[in-house]
Amino acid sequence: MTSTASTVERAFRAALYDDTDTGLDTGASLLAADPTADAELARRGEEFIAAAWRRGWQPADVVRLVRRELEEAHAHLAAALIRDHAPHDGPRGRRWAAQLADLPQRSERASDRFSQATTALQLYRLLLRLPALEVLEEPRRDPGPGASRTLGRIRALLAKAEATGYPEEAEALSAKAQELMARHSVDEALLAAGAPAPDAPGACRIGVEPPYEQAKAVLLDAVATANHCRAVWNEPLGFSTVVGFEADLEAVELLHTSLLVQATHAMTKAEAAQRAGGRKRTKTFRQSFLAAYAHRVGDRLAAAAGTQVTEDLLPVLVTRETAVADRLERMFPETTTARLRGVSDAAGWTEGARAADRAQVTARPPLE
Repeated sequence: MTSTASTVERAFRAALYDDTDTGLDTGASLLAADPTADAELARRGEEFIAAAWRRGWQPADVVRLVRRELEEAHAHLAAALIRDHAPHDGPRGRRWAAQLADLPQRSERASDRFSQATTALQLYRLLLRLPALEVLEEPRRDPGPGASRTLGRIRALLAKAEATGYPEEAEALSAKAQELMARHSVDEALLAAGAPAPDAPGACRIGVEPPYEQAKAVLLDAVATANHCRAVWNEPLGFSTVVGFEADLEAVELLHTSLLVQATHAMTKAEAAQRAGGRKRTKTFRQSFLAAYAHRVGDRLAAAAGTQVTEDLLPVLVTRETAVADRLERMFPETTTARLRGVSDAAGWTEGARAADRAQVTARPPLE
């Protein structure tokens, strides 16, 4: 064993398999004292990344967890390791490539070697203990003609709806986005039905970040259900896995993000009014607000779901929904349900329900 490998091994024995600060300091000191070990340390970091991929993790999953458990410096180091390892991965599909493109950019490293080594060892501790996740398959079929252009128009419409200060304009923009989502979904379903190779459901993970993550997970579940998808929440790791066909997964991601933005704006405004009236229970108000918002938006989406397609399209959609349910069962043979916790503020619930009624989730017109 070379001396550099020996340094890294001794540092790992001290720091990675011992959760104490003493072990971490010992490992960091060993690495800081041996600059020749840097290349070996980076190589071992790439090995941890490769092991994460084998356990079902993806780039966005790793960065999201690192940011949740550690600090931004660790996220930048994880991103650097992911980039360095990417050439050895081979092609993995469009979603994977998009995650690589969205990785945080490189930042300046800590000036002293001890801090650099400490950051690396803390990150490696986390990577070493990653549990196995369900493997997410990339879509089998490339998107149909014009898909990128349609999704670009949907993103632009939702961005304008979130930014405008005029409710009427926001409603018109969001209604148009909803119509485009519905048409895009059915167009993709019809293309897949006539394709030589059968299409199959895929899956993606969407971060569900604290605070009030349970209400946010309920909102995501409602959006997924309305768009012919199914969602399973992993509370300890802070994400939901959404199962569905690719066009519908795209719609879920876009609409869920837009509704969260709208909910946050509405909650901030309602909370300010409550404080002006002398109320101080901010946390319970916010929690109840978001819970009511998720519940009411779910009702609105469910009501709209039955008016989105014409009767002749139902057999295609039923077949796809059955395929989604089968895929969900294979990926998650055991799931449990959970009740919303901490919803005790009547004013927060009332204001959240009102905000959901104002949210731009209009019924899609029947498709021609």
